[in-house]
Amino acid sequence: MIKIKDDGAVGSAVYVVTNEDSAWICPSCGVFATRLKDYRTTRPRHLPCGGRPVSVRWRKARWHCTEPACPHGSFTEAVGTVPAGMRTTTALRRAAGAAVCDGGRTVVQAGRGLHMSWPIVQRCFQDYAAQILPKTPPATEAIGIDETRRGKPVWKQNPDTGTWELLADAWHIGFVDAVGGRSLFGQVAGRNPTSVADWLSSQPASWREQVRYAAIDLCSAFRAAVHRALPHAAVVVDCFHVVQLAQRHFADLRRRLTWKQHGRRARKGDGIHTVRKILRCNKEDLNQDQLDLMTAELE
Repeated sequence: MIKIKDDGAVGSAVYVVTNEDSAWICPSCGVFATRLKDYRTTRPRHLPCGGRPVSVRWRKARWHCTEPACPHGSFTEAVGTVPAGMRTTTALRRAAGAAVCDGGRTVVQAGRGLHMSWPIVQRCFQDYAAQILPKTPPATEAIGIDETRRGKPVWKQNPDTGTWELLADAWHIGFVDAVGGRSLFGQVAGRNPTSVADWLSSQPASWREQVRYAAIDLCSAFRAAVHRALPHAAVVVDCFHVVQLAQRHFADLRRRLTWKQHGRRARKGDGIHTVRKILRCNKEDLNQDQLDLMTAELE
């Protein structure tokens, strides 16, 4: 039973009284309660309506459980829209999860817009994602594997052995669709071959058989994990890391030759110092003056 009272500019107050038989079932033993203990009023938070806040005031009953073996002596009413122990409605929690998952908003932005704390919005996002995401990732011919840093590692000392154990790794491994544009497939903690191989091995055999290429950076741990879990897949190194490695070796060669020629580091006024940045650019990105300067200095 619902009664709505308009409070003017402040919003609307919704007074709710339970009129559902399932709310009188004990959550532990499943027995219908027949003895009323008392009443109490709760205020679960709900979505705004028409751009105005809605204040829900639910007068719920507290019942005695008549089952002698039940560990619950008493319990309060609970319905599907407001489960037991929740201070927010299901609609509000689903809206918070959809704002992050579908709306492209961060957890902080969704919390500010719906006036919810970060931990609650994060749990709403996880519950919403678990409902809409498929059990297995979509089929693809190429996957990308790379690491990302998330804050700092968390350590805890074992009181029995005195050794420090890692509770939360700072590095996470992400698996993405490299060709189909379906974004992130999964994410696991730890930057080691075991974490990568375990995630790949946990996928269905039919999914693993369709993966023909695995794009990674120049990481031997990723290469070893791919060979272990996807022995038929070809390992592909992305162009960025190949160019980055070439640039690093080229810079080392330039420094080594400068020391051999001058016996010191390059200084302002040295030809190699003047063109040090031009040497690392693509030819198509240089104008004619830069090309002439590099040619003159090298000659």
